[in-house]
Amino acid sequence: MLTVVGMGPSGLHLMTPAAREAIDHADALAGGARHLQQFPAFGGESFTLGANIPELLGWIAARQERRVVVMASGDPLFYGIGTRLVAHFGAEHVRIIPGISAVQYLCAQAGIDMNEMWLTSSHGRRVCFDELARHHKVAMVTDGLCGPREIAAQLIARGKGYRWMVIGENLAMENEAIHWLPVSEVHNEYAMNAVVILDER
Repeated sequence: MLTVVGMGPSGLHLMTPAAREAIDHADALAGGARHLQQFPAFGGESFTLGANIPELLGWIAARQERRVVVMASGDPLFYGIGTRLVAHFGAEHVRIIPGISAVQYLCAQAGIDMNEMWLTSSHGRRVCFDELARHHKVAMVTDGLCGPREIAAQLIARGKGYRWMVIGENLAMENEAIHWLPVSEVHNEYAMNAVVILDER
């Protein structure tokens, strides 16, 4: 049985008990290097996940009779690996244990309600900035190629420099920082982050 568990933004303290239980009973464990490092006592097989998705699919397929757990950052079905695994193996063969997404965590820390929020991601995807600029409240998971500075530049080009950007940097880590800035003042680079864009503070 294949189980995909959400790890939350970072660390073990935001994982659900169901996710921890699935990992405790796994025969084989896959995840990013930083996820695997959090389970040094795990004695089964492991697979380090990076950009090697085809290799992961083959590794899982060869272990279909075993309890395989794939650990996903945040929530597996919010622009995560869970979507790819369900598409490949079929929903009936994949158990998803949701986790707290970076967007959920950022909104909770910053006191921003998620009602009527448009959710998207620039993580490995091409962003439609015209669509993004059309919405009044947006949350986005970012990556190194399209982070806060690049997003701000695109919004300014569309006359949206007056908006606020809430940047959650290194969420749920010891060096977590949350920045509230007008879009027109977003000039720096920020480590691992998610953003919320608002018409007004």
